[in-house]
Amino acid sequence: MGVLSNLEPKEVFRFFEEICGIPHASYKEKQISDYCVNFAKERGLSVSQDELGNVIIVKEATPGYENREPIIIQGHLDMVCEKESNCDIDFDTEGLRLLVDGDWIKADGTTLGGDDGIAVAMGLAILDSKTIRHPRLEVVFTVSEEVGMEGANAIDLSSLRGHRFLNLDSEKEGEFLVSCAGGAHAAIEMPVQREAVKGSLMKLSVAGLLGGHSGDEIDKQRANADKTIARVLDLLEASVSFRLADLSGGLKDNAIPRESTAYIVMDDSDLNKAQAAVASIETAIRGEYSVSDPDLKIVLEKASAEDVKDCEKRAGAFALTGEDTARVLDLLNMTPNGVQRMCMDMPGLVETSLNLGIMTMDKEHFTVHYSVRSSVKSCKEQLLRQLRIFADRFGCSYQVSGDYPAWEYKGKTPFLNLIVETYKERTGKEPVVRSIHAGLECGLISQKIKDLDAVSMGPDILDIHTPKERLGISSTKRVWEFVLDILAK
Repeated sequence: MGVLSNLEPKEVFRFFEEICGIPHASYKEKQISDYCVNFAKERGLSVSQDELGNVIIVKEATPGYENREPIIIQGHLDMVCEKESNCDIDFDTEGLRLLVDGDWIKADGTTLGGDDGIAVAMGLAILDSKTIRHPRLEVVFTVSEEVGMEGANAIDLSSLRGHRFLNLDSEKEGEFLVSCAGGAHAAIEMPVQREAVKGSLMKLSVAGLLGGHSGDEIDKQRANADKTIARVLDLLEASVSFRLADLSGGLKDNAIPRESTAYIVMDDSDLNKAQAAVASIETAIRGEYSVSDPDLKIVLEKASAEDVKDCEKRAGAFALTGEDTARVLDLLNMTPNGVQRMCMDMPGLVETSLNLGIMTMDKEHFTVHYSVRSSVKSCKEQLLRQLRIFADRFGCSYQVSGDYPAWEYKGKTPFLNLIVETYKERTGKEPVVRSIHAGLECGLISQKIKDLDAVSMGPDILDIHTPKERLGISSTKRVWEFVLDILAK
């Protein structure tokens, strides 16, 4: 029996557990895409799959619903793969290790992929049912959403008949999303030079940060591990002399980095002095982030033999020149990061932000990757221009990719009204209808389907894009029953 086999709704959690057993990182969705295709073929449903792995499954209306307008249900197949440093899971070959903790489903040491595996599970459960009443269903599963919505950008939706669109990629029950920010990926690459330097290799690490989604949690003022380690290194220079050998942090541009590591070359005799300086810096920074990141840890220690081997494999045996050590630290300490502007007409909503999500170093280059977001096109373009100017001033190359549009608010549409009224009937409560700063595929899809009437919703999922991610069990049941009500109406 599966870990989730006793949970309700059984049909949803059965498919969710099967999905969690299939590796499905961004750009590596072929196995789960094929799983969805085989699912449809086994049930005699119309199915199409494009070269990227996007899947469209169609199920005709149940008796009595033939003349009702079709509905499009959509979610994405890929997940953000983050894990704790002591977790040995291989996301390329292994499924997730699920746990049930009270009213929550978690994964042991990793992200859960409830974003957006729960949408796929609900879509499959609806398609699999012989009793659910519904109009013509057009279920769309896209790929590479988490890395720039590349699947939604490329998918051909010309075969679809529906104009009512239910996106199941939101994470708070009782909230219905009607617009979102647009965004893009930006990368800055700095050429670096190396030289032989006397001294020993030391390891500086920042860990224990909460991290989070760079859209949903960017306003939480959580520490960014990449920015934090740059600050520590900058302050450390006042106490001891060192050269950078390697610097890395973060795994996804759309996840706030939780951990970062620097390898520096310095004289052994300075280690005690340097450790005392780092301890003092740690105390100050922990005080600043005592609420948002209470488990923050900053440690400087002599690199182990294995650390030395790993560092040399990535970056070579030499350290950066003094000039390039300074350039790298200046770039990191001066780069913009976080909330840039709040929305003027929707209090509390972030309008424009960027997240320094990944930094890497090899023998010849230091590279940083950003997720840029804004609900205002001109502000997004200006922030991207600002990064280009910033890169030019540091003699770096600059590249933008994965640009996607904002999803614009269309007011109180018929589909939104149906959803709101159904929610009020079920709960006796007024739902929250709002915009979000995170990106959703609704913006791209609304450009492909004229007069698209779209709403996004989903069950409670907390701390997405982090190993603390968890999916609400009772919330999933309520949202599932609500979706079935929508289909029946």
